[in-house]
Amino acid sequence: MLRALLSGLGRKGGTRGWAFSSWQPYLPLAGLLSATEVVSHWTAVFEKRGIPEAQASSEYIVAHVLGAKTELVEWVLKEVTQSSCPMGAQGGPLILEVGCGSGAISLSLLSQLPQSRVIAVDKGEAAICLTQENAQRLRLLDRIQIVPLDVTLEGSWSHLLPWGPMDLVVSNPPYIFHQDMEQLAPEIRSYEDPVALDGGEEGMDIITHILALAPWLLKDSGSIFLEVDPRHPELVGSWLQSRPDLSLDLVAVRKDFCGRPRFLHIRRSGP
Repeated sequence: MLRALLSGLGRKGGTRGWAFSSWQPYLPLAGLLSATEVVSHWTAVFEKRGIPEAQASSEYIVAHVLGAKTELVEWVLKEVTQSSCPMGAQGGPLILEVGCGSGAISLSLLSQLPQSRVIAVDKGEAAICLTQENAQRLRLLDRIQIVPLDVTLEGSWSHLLPWGPMDLVVSNPPYIFHQDMEQLAPEIRSYEDPVALDGGEEGMDIITHILALAPWLLKDSGSIFLEVDPRHPELVGSWLQSRPDLSLDLVAVRKDFCGRPRFLHIRRSGP
């Protein structure tokens, strides 16, 4: 994905075809780059094009498209390797990803955790097809189940029960506050399907559905890892306190490379 952004190859799949392919890179770049270097590059591109708040826009895009997924995966990997709890019948964790999109998170975890298995769900047909295609290309189809599923529908979780309780749930859900949608930079609105961004009035609509599934889908001491809006750690913490029946605790908050609290680790404490 990084090379695609810098070379102007664009984005394949999804419900929106436009990406960075209509932007010509301002400076020739090659080799491995840090996130800061990518931000600097696209800031220069946006400044040349006269886009307001060029640096803020480039930081948002890099964090949303690249940084968030990478940081979330790295955090999950760290927690799995440090965990003393037994995981999965085959020695590795059973992972559920809600809203798999292109499959980037699921397939990264599978490649780094050789004994893991993943159930990847998404309500979008394009996302299901793209994850399937990417899993086949990476030869990971034998360890992933890709399921068309809308977690907001009542009883949808029952379709996941045959695979057994999950060790981990991971998700980069729609989390933008509805009133903030119109304020998104044009590049973001063009790049992403609004359904994949709009999280409702407080950006919590899909987040609360995921958390509410825990009693049925998550093992005791199992974990949920979420990417969220910087305002969500406090909101999610308050919501969990109002739902003691879920037996979920917010145990850690992690910042992204821009210093914003964007990632949550939530653990199930027991039945």
